[in-house]
Amino acid sequence: MAPTGPGPAVVRKRKMRAMLSPRIAALSADPTPPAVDRFWAEVTRSGTPLIEPYDDGHHVVTFLWRGEANTIRAWFNIDVPLTRLPKTDLWYGSTVFPSDLRTIYCLTHDGAEQIPRTRTDTTPALLDPTNPRVLHFPADPADPTDVDAWTSVLELPGAPPPAWTEHRPETPRGHLETKAFTSTALNRDVQVTAYLPARTGPAELPAIVVFDGYLGRTMMRIPTVLDNLIAGGHIPPMAALFLHNRDEHRIRDLTPGEPVEQLVVGELLPWARRTWRVGSPGSDVIAGMSRGGLVATHLALRHPDLFQSAIAHSGSFWWPSPDAGTPGRLIREVTRTPPTDVHFYLDVGLLESMPGPDGAPSQLTACRRMSNALTTQGFHLTYREYAGGHDYINWQQNFAKALLATISKKP
Repeated sequence: MAPTGPGPAVVRKRKMRAMLSPRIAALSADPTPPAVDRFWAEVTRSGTPLIEPYDDGHHVVTFLWRGEANTIRAWFNIDVPLTRLPKTDLWYGSTVFPSDLRTIYCLTHDGAEQIPRTRTDTTPALLDPTNPRVLHFPADPADPTDVDAWTSVLELPGAPPPAWTEHRPETPRGHLETKAFTSTALNRDVQVTAYLPARTGPAELPAIVVFDGYLGRTMMRIPTVLDNLIAGGHIPPMAALFLHNRDEHRIRDLTPGEPVEQLVVGELLPWARRTWRVGSPGSDVIAGMSRGGLVATHLALRHPDLFQSAIAHSGSFWWPSPDAGTPGRLIREVTRTPPTDVHFYLDVGLLESMPGPDGAPSQLTACRRMSNALTTQGFHLTYREYAGGHDYINWQQNFAKALLATISKKP
């Protein structure tokens, strides 16, 4: 599944147009071919984009490209148009970002809003060719409707270092096993990969249900996160159930309502208990990203007897879009739901501020409204906003924080 979202946003827009990189300002005073070549050789040795200090909490980021084009911009979680330096083939675009920003982007020509499907794409979308940091979104090999995607990575000096997502040599790895069951709710076979922690015999371990299961395993690195947290004694041993979906069915499958409720509650959890002896009603967790976070929250509200916590990374709480109803339906349902013992974890990126589909509220606005609704209603909530966007490069770092915030350390 390629990264999706409501659209890009820009931090500190009031300064974006006026701000110019000091390096670009110096170059513009002497834009001769030798000077441009020297500048390009210097910046490409260190890698683009060009990052320069601004103040204690911000950096100037300048995206760069050389070549012939009508228009070009840095796009996805950000939207920075590039301007051609007169009488050169050098394009640049500067803006100010928080120093702890971590996000993804690509370069696009002529207003295109898509990301590269291969590492070598050159139009209409391409990786930043002189940025060595890339992120690959692998297509699920079991899903013929899925496609690969590639993005460049922007990580500023203050971005928190990775924690829990890297394998540690001394940490034993859990076991992964993939099986399938026939779903009556979806009228097709559903593939599930189970994570079973190392050095744990058959037992009714609590299970974490994860939507978008293939990317949960690969992009989110959840098996590695669980290996590290369990081995360190930070959470008790837990299994995970990665629920695979076909990209062509994703929107329909990840919609609150009876089909997904029957799928998870009526089919998946009983089948997993029979198949792997995992799952413990009242101690299980349900988690998802974007639409998956919306559905995870929905099911935890409906079944507090099953789930001790629900994790929603950038949950699509704007749902439904205006052409299908009044946005914010699940937020309104919270206000009519008595509080329970479920611990909700919500996070959202500060860059997720563009309108949602068909003019729905932005992801940032909708998540803030859901946070307010849960808090006002008396639910137990951990809520975070981070310097970043709608992307797995942030969610993979936040998943461990979500578990540490919501899972009891008692076996």
